[in-house]
This record gives sequence, C-alpha cells and structure tokens, in this order.
Amino acid sequence: MAHEIPIGEFLFEIDTPLGFRVRLSRCYWDVIVQIKHPVMAGHEEDVRDALRNPCEIRMSKSDPSVYMFYRPESARRWTCAVAKRLDGEGFLITAYITDAIKEVERIWPR
Repeated sequence: MAHEIPIGEFLFEIDTPLGFRVRLSRCYWDVIVQIKHPVMAGHEEDVRDALRNPCEIRMSKSDPSVYMFYRPESARRWTCAVAKRLDGEGFLITAYITDAIKEVERIWPR
C-alpha cells in the first residue's frame, strides 16, 4: 500500500510533458537539500521548471520507469530533476546541477 502524505505536506505537484504528475513532499525535499545535494537549497523553482518545461527528457539506462528532466540553468549548466513513474504516479528521486546531459536515450523532444 502506498504511503499517503497529507496534501499540506506536498511542496509541489507538477504535470510533466510525458503526461504524468510528479509529487514532492516537504520532508523529502529536506533530505535532498540537507543530505543528497545541499547546493539545491533555494532551487525549488528550478526543479519545478525542469519538470514542467524541460529542454530534454532522458530515460534511465538501468530503470525504464526513471526519467531525467533537464532545463538550462546557465551556459553549459543544467538543472536535472530525476523522477520515477510508478503505477501512473510520479515522485521526485533527486535533483542536482550538472554540466553534462547523460548520454542515454532521449525520449523528449523526439
């Protein structure tokens, strides 16, 4: 059974160009910015933009239900929002800044 999060606990829920929504809880965003990628603190809107309006979406080589949404941050730097789609629902796995788009299958735009 899926863990239910009270609606007030969501930081955001964004529709993606792939036709599914990605949710992020406030608690999990804290894990991302305090443990995984502290540089992302204050970049919530960049993550929303990457999910909502990416320049590219790539599929994970190891898990076809995981997608990387890329949005330019500056010259040669991108915000990457990594989301998983499971049973029609999406959730954010992580987000980070990168200087290279992964060389895996591009699924959007075609």
